[in-house]
This record gives sequence, structure tokens and C-alpha cells, in this order.
Amino acid sequence: MADEKKTLEDLKEVAVEAAANETADVAVEAAVEYVQKLDAQGRAYATGKRKDAIARVWIKPGSGKITVNGREEVVYFARPTLRMIIAQAFEVADRVDQYDVVATVSGGGLSGQAGAVRHGVSKALTNYEPELRSPLKAAGFLTRDARVVERKKYGKAKARRSFQFSKR
Repeated sequence: MADEKKTLEDLKEVAVEAAANETADVAVEAAVEYVQKLDAQGRAYATGKRKDAIARVWIKPGSGKITVNGREEVVYFARPTLRMIIAQAFEVADRVDQYDVVATVSGGGLSGQAGAVRHGVSKALTNYEPELRSPLKAAGFLTRDARVVERKKYGKAKARRSFQFSKR
């Protein structure tokens, strides 16, 4: 009972001490340092998601070869826009043709799969080189795009489209 606070001055001292401790904790949290995460083969791994597609991505230093589901990028993503989406992560990070990518993608369509691979490549790049986090985050490549197809409702033709109205 001896260390119990009796006056307002004692309470003020306790509040000042608590505020000082809180600012020190905030400073420690702000100084979170990201470290390199590699597997036994020296690769960085990440999972990327977009719409219904999920991509598992491994990157390692190399000549810029991209393999998706065991096939070349040019074969799997035939449209140039889809290949451009994947290449955006390397262009923003200024690492074009410096990493080999091996990805397995499932679910969704080609557009969603390309977005999932880009998301996975961006996360894997930050695992390999943590200093690339800020440019990739500024470009918005580390954020999972949460937009998905709206579900179909009963009594409707699609999610929102009604059946044609007939007066008679």
C-alpha cells in the first residue's frame, strides 16, 4: 500500500511516465526492419492473389526467364498486355532480366492469373531484396486487389440484371 498514489501530482507523474514509455514503443515499431527470406535453394517465395487466381511464385537471380505452369511466359500468356502486367514489377524495381521466375497458377482466367503472378513476383522481390519494398508499395503492387465478381442473386438474371419486364 506504500506505493499507492494519493495526490493529483502523483497521478500526473504516472501519466508522464506512461506517455514516455508509449512513445518509445512507437519508435521501436516504426523502426521495423524487413529481412531477406530465402529457402534452401536460395530462392525467394511468395503467394500472389487476384480475383479467383492464386499464384505460387519463386524467384532467384538469373537471366530473366519466366516459367508459368511449366511453360514459357510467351506461350502461357499469349497476349502482350498480360506479359506487360507481369513485367511491371521488375520495371518499377529496376530489375529487368535479373531474376528467373517459376510460378504455378490456378483458378480464374488469364487476366486474373497475370495479376496474381505480378502480385506474387512483387512480394517475392521484397523477400529477396527488402529495400525494394518502398517503390513496389508506392506502385501498389504489394496490395492484394480485393475486387471479385459479385455473386448472382435469386430472382435475377445475373448479379444485378433483372429479367425483362412484360406488362402483359
